[in-house]
Amino acid sequence: MPLSATKQAVRDRVHAHRDELLALSRRIHAHPETAFEEHRAAAWCAELLRGHGYFVTAPAHGLDTAFSATLGSGPVTVALVCEYDALPGLGHACGHNLIAAAGLGAALGLAPYAERLGLTVRVIGAPAEERGAGKALLLEAGAFDGVDAAMMVHPCPVEVADFRSFALGTLSVRYTGRAAHPSLDPHQGRNAADALTVAQVAIGLLRQQLPPHWRVHGITTAAGTAPNLIPDSASAEYEIRASAAEDLAELRARVEDCFRAGALATGCEVELTRPEPDYLDMRSDPALLALWRANAAALGRPEPVESGPFACTDMGNVSHVVPSIHPVLDITGGACAPHEAAFAEAALGAEAERAVLDGAVAMAWTAADVAVGLASGGPAAGPVAANK
Repeated sequence: MPLSATKQAVRDRVHAHRDELLALSRRIHAHPETAFEEHRAAAWCAELLRGHGYFVTAPAHGLDTAFSATLGSGPVTVALVCEYDALPGLGHACGHNLIAAAGLGAALGLAPYAERLGLTVRVIGAPAEERGAGKALLLEAGAFDGVDAAMMVHPCPVEVADFRSFALGTLSVRYTGRAAHPSLDPHQGRNAADALTVAQVAIGLLRQQLPPHWRVHGITTAAGTAPNLIPDSASAEYEIRASAAEDLAELRARVEDCFRAGALATGCEVELTRPEPDYLDMRSDPALLALWRANAAALGRPEPVESGPFACTDMGNVSHVVPSIHPVLDITGGACAPHEAAFAEAALGAEAERAVLDGAVAMAWTAADVAVGLASGGPAAGPVAANK
């Protein structure tokens, strides 16, 4: 069967599963689960794949809410990455229900044709994208070993093929001082809240000399319990962002020095810890990206726009090791953005449902192109526009 005919058959298979894919998306949306707590979503995804012939391992790679599913025995391995975690208090305001459904849609579309294409299809259920860097943990545990290409799609208020993200690091700060009465013996105190204030002033001044794409932001989580007691503890959670992973180390060092300055100025002690792995910047593979662009255009997706880095994703970590793409699909036309309550509503709309099916088909077509291209000795097949 010519590749164009196979791709048409793949598209037909995706659409044949339309109802169960959209039902899965709605089900995940209705039962939001935050990082490392996505027990139901992971189980529903695994159950659907198992029911369509995939060999499923769940839990997988040391994470309770991760899974790995494989089908086919071809020499080319393509990973389809599914996310399904929600935001605290906002539910699926980042649309990860759509990401899971699109990934499974691509997997189901490819299932009958994997052997014919020379593919091994690996579906990776990746928890904790919003907080916890689940894919960094999966990468370290070997989930992506032997993968020739990895891909996922993400809903967005704009269409971008070559998605670029910031590198992100997190920082937990805890000051320890000495409690004292602020009127009777203030000289005996070491004010931990003041230490944090000094650090925040230092960071505010540091921002004046930071490059345009470097960001520092955070919140105070504790700074005393009563005004008539000098606080002996204070804490904060901070994030740092840079346009490339190579810049993150320098930015971290400068920010940590600001927190040390707060301790030095007030006579307090400071403890600085990293609560999760760094998120690296997303670097799309040019050959995969060219295939995606052609396939998305063949489906009638909107013309993608060029964009500088925005947001962060642990798919960036994967892209530093495995050829990867992470296109974003417009579901709101700019009306609202991820991490807004309105985006959670949009993740159930008609454009969201179209994004699930288009994303599934375009990923499946791109996987087919990769398999044929690598089998013929090239990096990937030339774009073959299947019939709409």
